[in-house]
Amino acid sequence: MTLQVRLLPALAQVDAVQWDALHDGANPFLCHAFLEGLERHGCLREDWGWTPRHLTLWEGERLVAAAPGYLKANSHGEFVFDHAWAHAYARHGLDYYPKWLFAVPYSPVTGPRLLARDEACRRALLVEIARRTAADAVSSAHVNFHTEAEDRLFDEDWLSRIDVQYHWHNQDGWADLDAFLAAMDHKHRKNIRQERAKVQRAGVTFRRVHGDEATPGDLDAIHRFYLQTFRDYGNAPALTRDFIGHIARIMPRNILIILAIRNGVAVAGALCLRGTDALYGRYWGADGVLPGLHFETCYYQGIEYCLEHGLARFEPGAQGEHKLARGFLPTLVRSRHRITHPQFRQALRDWCTEETSSVQRYAANLVAHSPFRASS
Repeated sequence: MTLQVRLLPALAQVDAVQWDALHDGANPFLCHAFLEGLERHGCLREDWGWTPRHLTLWEGERLVAAAPGYLKANSHGEFVFDHAWAHAYARHGLDYYPKWLFAVPYSPVTGPRLLARDEACRRALLVEIARRTAADAVSSAHVNFHTEAEDRLFDEDWLSRIDVQYHWHNQDGWADLDAFLAAMDHKHRKNIRQERAKVQRAGVTFRRVHGDEATPGDLDAIHRFYLQTFRDYGNAPALTRDFIGHIARIMPRNILIILAIRNGVAVAGALCLRGTDALYGRYWGADGVLPGLHFETCYYQGIEYCLEHGLARFEPGAQGEHKLARGFLPTLVRSRHRITHPQFRQALRDWCTEETSSVQRYAANLVAHSPFRASS
């Protein structure tokens, strides 16, 4: 049967059950409730550079493949940096924007990007992306933070990029935090214990609640901390309080809120999402500065949660070499890029090759500075 192609301007046009049948549910960022909630609750706006344009393949009224996509008028909220590419286009009098992005908005989290019932349908998605990109005179198509298994589906016309993130893995089946710390060398183990002790001496305690355990006040607090961080860095916040309430209500066990309490008042917090086998740290904020508070709220509380709940992995967000000393090891993440202009494609291919070599050298150097004992 011939597959029908539909480009959708809103995920609300797809039945949630059909969409979620295309992935295994392990990654919460792919859930219809999460992606559609971003659109419904004002987190994606055209004047911010986000225009939903989801690619879907159908057999009659049955959805067989889909890729969450967005026409982008800028490169904000993507975490794969191509501003230099846009500037190069502009110097030659060409338009880099709009481009077509396949990713989860604001979320540098690896996961499937070609959602389909089988490999043939995944390949069909890539064929259609290439065809539509050329036919619509869009400068480029980008697939960010796809899985290693998907990577082999891309042909040589898709330029390859890699980057480094820092992920915690329960590599030795640690039963608790003491076992995790015992696997570290003396210097790093001592540093973590000292950081945690400073927070305890400041009189800070912690509450960890899922979406169905959170009060309206908890949701207000975590959104306030989120807004505070964006104000501190001069960035525009995208997530609305309505969106946080939405995901807490619709996918309650996928949401983890970590609140730091001092004198009965929440003074800091971290918002995380939970998958089948992983915890994903997303946003944090604080009313003030206390020694060790960031590390405890964003890292150690999350590690403890993973150990208590049997999660194998904790991804605390993009960048940050300081994570290495706290047990988060370098992990390569990937993206693919299809450039329409043939001369730019070749020039950027050479650029990507050089970048890949540099990132690989950087990652190898990081591995040499692991905080874990050699026998671990």
